[in-house]
Amino acid sequence: MTIAQQQTTENKSQIDWSRIGIWVGVVLILLFCLAPVLWQLLTSFKTNEAISAIPNIYFPTPNQLTTSHYTNLGWTFWRYVFNSGFVSIVSTMICLAIGAPAAYTLARLKIPGQSIILACVLIVSLFPYVLLFLGLLEIVKALNLGNNYIALIVPYTAINLPLTILVLRSFFQQLPKDLEDSAKVDGYNTVQMLLQIVLPMTIPALVTTGILTLIFAWNEFIFALTFITEENMLTIPVAVARIGGASAFEIPYGPIAAATVIGTFPLVVLVLFFQRRIVQGITAGAVKG
Repeated sequence: MTIAQQQTTENKSQIDWSRIGIWVGVVLILLFCLAPVLWQLLTSFKTNEAISAIPNIYFPTPNQLTTSHYTNLGWTFWRYVFNSGFVSIVSTMICLAIGAPAAYTLARLKIPGQSIILACVLIVSLFPYVLLFLGLLEIVKALNLGNNYIALIVPYTAINLPLTILVLRSFFQQLPKDLEDSAKVDGYNTVQMLLQIVLPMTIPALVTTGILTLIFAWNEFIFALTFITEENMLTIPVAVARIGGASAFEIPYGPIAAATVIGTFPLVVLVLFFQRRIVQGITAGAVKG
């Protein structure tokens, strides 16, 4: 065997070991990140005896598995899924419909006091929304908006709007102005240029921002707990918090785990479906083109 062949063999062995090390690291990171999710999913299928067993049962037998936790939730729980979905989707659509033109205006058009407006938007985005709770409660009581979807849609939109404006503005600033100048030459006005040229080019940014807004509205708890009291209008976080056991001393881990799995599943499907758009939006916002 020549020296060149020996070096080639050594290089191949080093490459193989490096690839094995990378894959082992990837698997360990995935297990670390997905362990709580897998444990919650496993708990939702285990019987109550297996859940309360000491030591913990990590690999249950078929006799220790059940689907009763899901069936006991009943069809009423899907009403909670609809409530969360309706409120989240409507607030997200309104947020994007208002935030996109506002972001484009701040990115491209020169308006008086633009720096002051941007500073106000930034301050509002950093303001803890929980501190708005008492003021919003008084407004809801004064306008008699309790047990109404509007009582959740409007606050969710207002809370997410500053972040939407800031994120979309950064994307609009990265678009080449030559396209807009060419559109103006072709007779496009500002609205036509925004709807027909700018927004189609920023779909990844819209998807990324919309999913962030939707996740916040889906998981919000304080406002939904206070402004909605009717049973058939509850959202998923409040409905899960109200799941009780047979007595005050019993914690129904199985039904709670099943409810959280059902409540998280739509978000997982949404993220997986728009995965490519999300990656495009993140990379487009990180690299200045």
